[in-house]
Amino acid sequence: MEIISDLHIHSRFSRACSKDITIENLEKWAKIKGVNLLGTGDFQHAKWFKELDELEERDGILYTNNEFPFVWQTEISLMYTQNGKGRRIHYVILAPNKDIVKQITNFLASKGRLDYDGRPIFGFNSIELVDNLLNIDKNIEIIPAHCMTPFFGNFGSKSGFNNLKECFQDREKDIHAVESGMSADPEMLRKFSFLNNKTIVSFSDLHSFWPWRIGREATIFDLDPKKINYKDIIKQIRENKIIGTIETDPTYGKYHFDGHRLCNFSCGPEESRKLNNICPVCKKSLTIGVENRVEELTDQEPDKNPNRKKYYKMIPLHEIISAVIGGALNTKKVWAEYNKLIENFGNEFNILLNVNKEELNKVTNAKISELIIKNREGKIKIKPGYDGVYGIPILDNSEKIQKNLGDF
Repeated sequence: MEIISDLHIHSRFSRACSKDITIENLEKWAKIKGVNLLGTGDFQHAKWFKELDELEERDGILYTNNEFPFVWQTEISLMYTQNGKGRRIHYVILAPNKDIVKQITNFLASKGRLDYDGRPIFGFNSIELVDNLLNIDKNIEIIPAHCMTPFFGNFGSKSGFNNLKECFQDREKDIHAVESGMSADPEMLRKFSFLNNKTIVSFSDLHSFWPWRIGREATIFDLDPKKINYKDIIKQIRENKIIGTIETDPTYGKYHFDGHRLCNFSCGPEESRKLNNICPVCKKSLTIGVENRVEELTDQEPDKNPNRKKYYKMIPLHEIISAVIGGALNTKKVWAEYNKLIENFGNEFNILLNVNKEELNKVTNAKISELIIKNREGKIKIKPGYDGVYGIPILDNSEKIQKNLGDF
């Protein structure tokens, strides 16, 4: 049995997030996407916790009135100096029950304010985070978020470390997984020998509930939908027993290539080296993206790793429809085509992963059907994202122009 999960989300109380994020909307759109299990997001924020506290908790899982499950989850940001370098690292935290959530919240409150942002910022280091949280409960899971992102990834080019040991020292053994993030995938991360015994998970880090955000990256667990419990989720993460992950194509991510957003300039690692990592437009240092950083940290061939899990590489269905019809992701025409497909096939992941071309052709036009199959096979070409700009799908050797929808 399989459960598709998205365990890194945010509430409406996080900065730059949709004010329409509610438990009801998250449940509704998770079902439309085909996600069976969500993180709560922002559990330490008092106003959001109050809403979560109205849900029924069983075996460490929260349930809505419709029996949709949530896992206690939050993300925090640490900003500190280690080894003479400023570090800015984001972490996903999973907790086993409400009582432990309250203890985590009390610890975080002792370190700083919790009311101003659903993803709060603290000045203590990663080792102290692991020490204190695991002293509260050994079943708390701490996962480096979007681990390759330049600005806030554990191994990012701007403020990250070169491996887990450098960051966590003796506590490295207590980090069981890393989150790939949109600009990287397992194939890239399995080039690092220091991750050989770690699980690679993927989640959306959504800032809204729309289907091009929720579940855009996800982790597939081997769980009975009728018997979900926190213990089994953590066991599969810690023992690398997950079934696999759903990833966006890394080139679709906002930090895959090097570049400067304001200068409208991007390039791959080879060109960056020729430029000495200097932007040819403004003459300042380029934001070094994930592909470049992966090349820098690579120390093995990924095929030699025995712990590989299957993963799907694809972009959201709205992107495919928009690429054919034209216009932004949220236009009426795109929604009309999307809703028609959902009405016929149940949810987006069923469409992206399972429905055959013949069945698709009965509902939508041949070009959309063709692209859905190409997407399933990871064959859609994408102009790489860079410095906060999403990648752009390309059709028929011409670039598709897409209106920037920001984080929503």
